[in-house]
Amino acid sequence: MFDLSTRRIIIFLGIFLLNFTALIAQTQEEINALVMDVTNSEPLLGATVYWENEISSGVISDLDGRFSLKSSSFPRKIVISYIGYKTSIRTINKGDTAKELKFYLEPEDLSLDEIVIQARNPDAQIKSLETGKVTVPMATLRTIPALFGEVDLLRGLQLLPGVQSAGEGTTGLFVRGGSADQNLIQLDGAPVYNAAHFFGFFSVFNPDALSGVDLYKGNMPASYGGRLSSLIDVGLKEGNNEQIRGTGGIGSISSRLTLDGPLFSDKSTFIISGRRTYADLGLKFVGNEDISNNKLNFHDLSGKLAFRLGDKDKITLSSYQGRDYLGLDEEFGLKYSNWVTSAVWNRNISDKAFFDLNLYHSRYKYGVNFEDPDTGFEWNNKILETGLKGQWRLVNGEKIQTFWGFQSQWYHLAPIDLDPSPNSSIQGINTSPNNALLNNLFVGTTVEFSPKFSSEVGIRWGFYNQVGKGTEYIYQDGIASIDSPITDTLNFSTLQNMKFYQGLEPRVAFRYMINTSSSIKAAYNRNFQYLQVASNSSAGLPIDRWIQAGTYIPPIRSDQISLGYFKNFKDNRWEFSVEGYAKNFKNIIDLRNGASVLFTDNVETEILIGDGYAYGLEVLLRKSVGKTTGWLAYTYSRTWRQIDGVSMDVKYNPRYDRPNDLTLVLNHEFNTAWSVGLTFVYATGQAVSFPEGSYQLDNQLVPLYSNYRNTDRYPNYHRMDASVTWKNTQKGRKWRGSWNFSVYNLYGRKNPFSYEFREINNDDIKYNSSEDGPIVSSRPGIVMTYLFTFLPSLTYNFEF
Repeated sequence: MFDLSTRRIIIFLGIFLLNFTALIAQTQEEINALVMDVTNSEPLLGATVYWENEISSGVISDLDGRFSLKSSSFPRKIVISYIGYKTSIRTINKGDTAKELKFYLEPEDLSLDEIVIQARNPDAQIKSLETGKVTVPMATLRTIPALFGEVDLLRGLQLLPGVQSAGEGTTGLFVRGGSADQNLIQLDGAPVYNAAHFFGFFSVFNPDALSGVDLYKGNMPASYGGRLSSLIDVGLKEGNNEQIRGTGGIGSISSRLTLDGPLFSDKSTFIISGRRTYADLGLKFVGNEDISNNKLNFHDLSGKLAFRLGDKDKITLSSYQGRDYLGLDEEFGLKYSNWVTSAVWNRNISDKAFFDLNLYHSRYKYGVNFEDPDTGFEWNNKILETGLKGQWRLVNGEKIQTFWGFQSQWYHLAPIDLDPSPNSSIQGINTSPNNALLNNLFVGTTVEFSPKFSSEVGIRWGFYNQVGKGTEYIYQDGIASIDSPITDTLNFSTLQNMKFYQGLEPRVAFRYMINTSSSIKAAYNRNFQYLQVASNSSAGLPIDRWIQAGTYIPPIRSDQISLGYFKNFKDNRWEFSVEGYAKNFKNIIDLRNGASVLFTDNVETEILIGDGYAYGLEVLLRKSVGKTTGWLAYTYSRTWRQIDGVSMDVKYNPRYDRPNDLTLVLNHEFNTAWSVGLTFVYATGQAVSFPEGSYQLDNQLVPLYSNYRNTDRYPNYHRMDASVTWKNTQKGRKWRGSWNFSVYNLYGRKNPFSYEFREINNDDIKYNSSEDGPIVSSRPGIVMTYLFTFLPSLTYNFEF
C-alpha cells in the first residue's frame, strides 16, 4: 500500500509525534509552592527560585509568597534564596507536583559581615516594570533617626525622591506636584482619611505592627484608583504560628506594645498592637495651672486575625482604631479619630489562577467644642467609605500575567452639625449630607515579549453617581459664586441620582533591558479623583472639609508621563536611577480670597476651578548591602496652577512648590551591637504670600497683601539628625532589648514654622502692657515661630 520511503516518513513522523507529545507532557509537570519566614510564617515576596545549575530560568515568588516552576525530569534540586535569609536547597520528587509545597526560610545570623536592609530581589529595580515605585522595609525605617525617638512611616517616605514634606515636623506628603489629599493611603486595602497624630507630627501607623509599605508615584496599576498623585499601600503583618511573642518600646513621648502568636492552632494566628502617648501626663507636673489643666494625647490600637482554610484559602480580618484629643483648660476641645476595618479572602483557584476579595469600611470623625456661656458651641462631622473589591489573576506561563476585577465604593459625608450651647449667641448650622456611589471595572496584562522588552497595559473605567439624600441649589445664570443669588432649591430622596460622571483611565508601561545591569522604563497614567479637600492650609488640618464631585464641582483629572534610566553596580550592591515626569491637572480647585468652607451648605460658591501642571527630575543613588547602607536623593520639581479668579488669572505656585530637595540617609553597623544613623535634609523654602504693606483699621494695623498669590518664599530649610543604637546580642535570651539615642536637628537650625506680622512694642516681641509698663516705642515687625532646635530623645525597645 505504501512504498518504502513513504513508510519511513510515516515511521519518522510517528516517532517525532510521540517524542513531541512526551516532551509536552514533560514540560507541563510543575511544582506549586509557598515561601514563608520560619519565625512568623509570613509569606516572602520576591524570593528567587530556580533549579540547581539553571539560575537563568528561575522565577520570583508573588505577593502571597507563591510560585510555580516547571521541569521535564525528577528528582532534582530546587534552590530558594531571599535577601537576609539562609538559602534553602531541597530535593523535589515527581510526586511533589500533586500538592502545594511549603518552604520555610531562616533569617541569616546577625553576626554575618554583610548587613542587608532591603526585602526585595537585588535586581528588582532593573527588571521590574514599575516606574516611581518604592518598597520600604520596616528594617530600613528603624535605622533612620526619628523625632522624639518615634520611628515614623510617613516621615521616612519624605526622604525619598519625588516626595516632599508640608513643613517642619509634619508627616504631610506632597508627591510629584500633587496636594496632600491626592494621596491614597490605605491599610490592608482600606483607605485612611487622616493618617496623622498630633496635627501631623506623627503618623497613625505603629511600626511594630507593619509588614512594609509600597509607594507608587509613577505607574499606578489599573487595579488602584481614586487619587491622582500616589498610592501608599500599607500592610499589617500576620502573627506567627508557633508561640506568643512580643515587641515594644518606651520612648520620650509614647510607649507601644505588640503581641502575636497562634490563635487556635497553627492554621490561625493573631497580632494585636497598641500605642499611647503620655504627653498629657507630664503636663500634670507643670506648676502653671494654665498648662497643667490642658489635655493632649493620642492612642491607636490595631489587630489582625489570619485563618488558613486548607491549602487553597486564607481569610484575614484586620482593624485599626486611633484617636487624638486636644483640650485647653476645659474651655476648648478638638478631637478626631479613625476606625478602619478590612476583611480579605485569598483563594487559589488553580496553580495558575488566583482570586482576592476585599470588603472594607473606613470612618473618620472630627469635632470641635467651645465652652463659653455667650459663644459656646459643639461642631461635629464625619466621613464614611465602604467598599468591595474583587480581583482575579491568571498566570499564563512565565511571560504573560493577566488581572481583572471590580471595585465598588460608597461615600457618605455627614451633614455638618453645629449645636450652640444654651444661651449662646451663636446660630446653629445643619447642612445637607452628601452621598456618592463609585463603581470601577479594571483589566490589565503584563507581557514579556523578549528577555529585553516587556510591557504592562491596563485600563480602569469608573462610573460615579452623586446620589440623594441631598440638596442642590440653583443659581442665577447657572453659575455658583458668592455673588450669584439662589433662585431655586432641589431636594433629592434617598439614592436618587443627582449627577453622573464616568471616565476611562488608561495605564501603560514599558521596560527595555539595555544589558543585564541597566534598563530604560517609560509609563503613562491617567487618573480621576472624585473626592477632595477644600482647605486654606497646605499642610492639612484635622478639620479640613472633604467635598464630593457634583453639579458644580467636576472630578479632577491628571495625566502623567514618566521616563527613567536604571542602573545597578558591583553585583547589585549599588543602585542608581534618574526619572523625569510631566503631569497636568484638569478641574483642579482652589479657594477664592476670603473663602470660608467649614460652616456653609453652599461650599461650591467658595471654590474656583481651573487647571495645573507639574514637572520634575528625580535622582537616587542607593546602597542596600554591606555595613554601610543608605541613599542620596535629589529632586527638582515645579508645580503650577492657573485658575480664573486667583492671582489675577495668571499662573501661580501652590504653597508646597519646592524646586530643590536633597536628602542623605546613612546607616553604619560597627558590629552586631552598635550602629549609627545620620540624615541630612535640604529643601527650598515653601511658597508663601508676605504682606506688601499695612494700613490702620479701627486702631489696628492690618497687613496689605498683593493680588498675586505665593510670590514669596520661606528661607531654605535644612537640618541634620543623628542616632546611636545599642542591641543586646546575647543568644538564648528570651528578653532582648536595645537602646536608641537620637538627636533631631543636630546643629540647632531654626527653621521657620510660621511668621506673624504685627506691632512690636518697646522692641520686645514678648511685651505685655499689663506687666511691662507703658509703651514708649512701636514699630511694625515680623515674628518668626520655630518648633524644634537641638532635640534629644531616648527610646528603649524590646522583644520577647
